[in-house]
Parts: sequence; structure tokens; C-alpha cells
Amino acid sequence: MKINLDFSSLFINIHLKIMSKTKDALKFFQVYIKEMIDIGGENLPKAISSKLGAKLGKMYKDRGLTLDIETALKQIYLALNGKPVIKQLNENRYEVIVKYSKKFCPIAGAYNPSRAPLFQDNICIPYTRGFLNELFPQFIFGEDFLSCIPLNNQRLCHYILKIENKKM
Repeated sequence: MKINLDFSSLFINIHLKIMSKTKDALKFFQVYIKEMIDIGGENLPKAISSKLGAKLGKMYKDRGLTLDIETALKQIYLALNGKPVIKQLNENRYEVIVKYSKKFCPIAGAYNPSRAPLFQDNICIPYTRGFLNELFPQFIFGEDFLSCIPLNNQRLCHYILKIENKKM
């Protein structure tokens, strides 16, 4: 008996099954966030995201990793397979541009303008602030989003990070 294996077809089928499971997991995550908000209000996912960001920042501090703001931000986006470009505009502002290989956000998914603010306000912003606040407690952070994959259907996450000294 002769077995004819077409490895390219096999690879494509395996890849499609993995992608299907990844999309299913992302859909589950997105529904989970919406349910969290429905049950506990918007503060529940914000608090969880902020705490998770702070835990990551604490882990960096505990390991003695001293980072500047630019390097810290790069670490977050490299972990999400993004290509970050962070430019300090002045002492109080950074331009943050993260390019992804596809028009797909690893947190909020594909183009869906109604979903973008939900994930920006409840996941992205609180997580990033929690992380930065833990590493740089002397500052207050804010942001202005210019582009978001689910909002603009591009491959970029683009925002201005604003920094203020805390008033003592």
C-alpha cells in the first residue's frame, strides 16, 4: 500500500484548526469581558487589568530590572508580537506606535468600531497604567488614542502617552 502525503495540505489544515481555536479563544475572551462589565460594572475589568499590569511592574522591580519609560513600554508590546516605535516628544509626552503584522489587535481582535472603546477603556489603558504606575510611582499617566486596530481597521495602535509629576 502506497501512502501519498501532501505535507503542504496537512500544514494548511493544521494551521487553520489552530487559527480557528485562537479565534474561538479570543471570542470567548471578548464575551467574557462584556459579561464582566454587565455583572460587575465597568470598574471590575478595569480593576483587574490595572492590578495585572501592576503585578507585572512589581515583578520587573523585584528582579531588579531598572527601565526607563520607553523601554518599559517596548517590553509590553514586544510580548504581544508588536513592533513598537516609541519617541519622546518632550519631557511630558511620548508618541507610541505599535505595528502588527495584520489588521488584528491581540486584545480586541479585528475591525469593530463599537468594540474599540470597550477594550481601550477597560483593558489596554488600565493595564498599561498599572504597569507604568508600579515602575514609576512619581508620575501620573494619561493617553490620547490616535489609532486603534478595531477602530480604524489599520495595523497600528497609535497614541500619545502624557506624563505629569505627582503633586507631593
